[in-house]
This record gives sequence, structure tokens and C-alpha cells, in this order.
Amino acid sequence: MAELKGNVDAAEIGRFDALAGRWWDPLGEFRPLHELNPLRLAYLGQHARLAGARAVDVGCGGGILTESLAREGARALGIDLAPAALEVARLHALESRLAVDYRQVSAEDLAAEQPGAFDLVTCMEMLEHVPDPASTLGALARLARPGGSVFVSTINRNLRSFAVAILGAEYLTRTVPRGTHEYARFIRPSELARAARAAGLELADAAGIEIDLLTRRFRLGRDVGVNYLMHLRRPAADA
Repeated sequence: MAELKGNVDAAEIGRFDALAGRWWDPLGEFRPLHELNPLRLAYLGQHARLAGARAVDVGCGGGILTESLAREGARALGIDLAPAALEVARLHALESRLAVDYRQVSAEDLAAEQPGAFDLVTCMEMLEHVPDPASTLGALARLARPGGSVFVSTINRNLRSFAVAILGAEYLTRTVPRGTHEYARFIRPSELARAARAAGLELADAAGIEIDLLTRRFRLGRDVGVNYLMHLRRPAADA
């Protein structure tokens, strides 16, 4: 892999690249993403128009959400810095006969290239994997057009999230590979909201992602104690 520069953790990229071939296995290491995807897509559809929207999925990985956006009628671009995951995404889109574009580029570089170009910007479960999440959030804000929407999901930082996301998911149930998460990089909702305001975004909504341990089904709720989603907006007329 070529040397990576900027707001990126090469070890994190390597970890996800090593699993790239199993990205579309619904029972494999990325099973939680497959199970979460319908809920995330429903949340996006509740708060923004998807059909006809120009959308960019930042940290798209193998393209699970990106493809869903395209199926809903969005003109979807997926970006990531993991080359093997992007190749899997391209091949799967080809097999699915979906018009999805993928690029190996950072959010910061794309924002410099195409500022204000997107109606819809998504960044799911990525902020806790980058060295400087505030820099990424600033790039997300610059990618959105005035009046556009930015959607992010991440993990809260508290004892409960440590127990659920690391001890439970990585060691007890082994639903995600060990080492996937680093507790110190988890982000409290108040910290994310503050960084969003600093980036020029307004908080429109926040929702918790809850799981029924018996059925393994996810649902939206008001409990943001572990996983949560935020809908942010770039003001229609920037000051």
C-alpha cells in the first residue's frame, strides 16, 4: 500500500483492507454493518430526500450504504482510503448493475476539490477511526451545499459503551474482530455537537441505535449511550 498522508491512521486502513474480501458476507466480520444498514437508510430517508440527491459516502468501505443510496435514486459517490475495500466495492456495484462511482481520496482533499457539491454527505462509523475527527467533520461541512445534510454515526465514550462495543462485541460475542475499536477515540455526543458547530453545521436531530440482544435487531431510540446517529445541516445561507 502506498504511503498515506494527512488525517489517516495507516494501521486502521490496513486492518479494514485485510478483511476486504469478506465485506459482502452478511454472516462475516461485517455482519453488524449489514444489519445496521436498513436502519441507517431509513433514518436518512426520514430526514432528507434521497431520490435525485447528489450524495457522497465518506469512509464507504465495501459500499454497503453507498449502494443503498444508489438504489434509492441518489447519484452516489463513495470515497475511502483503503484500496482493497474500494476494489471490492467497484466489483460488487458492477455485479449489481448499479451506477456508483468510487474514489480513493480523503474527505479533506475532496472538499478542496468539490466544495459545496453535495446535497447529502454521510460518514458512518468512521470518525472514531481517524486521528483528527474535527478535521474530518470540517471536511464534511465543506462538502455539503448550503442547505445540505450531513449524517454521521459513531460511538459514545463511557463505561457502558466500553462494555458493549469492546468487551461485548469484540471479546464475548465476537461480532466484530478484536482491535476494531479504541476506547479513547470514542466521541461523546456533546463533543460531536460542539465540533459540528465549530465546523459551521447545525444540529437537526440525534438518535440512539439500540439492539435487542435476543433477536439481534436494531432500532432507533432516544438513548445515545452507545451507538448514535446525528443529522447535521449546513445553513442555507452561510454567514
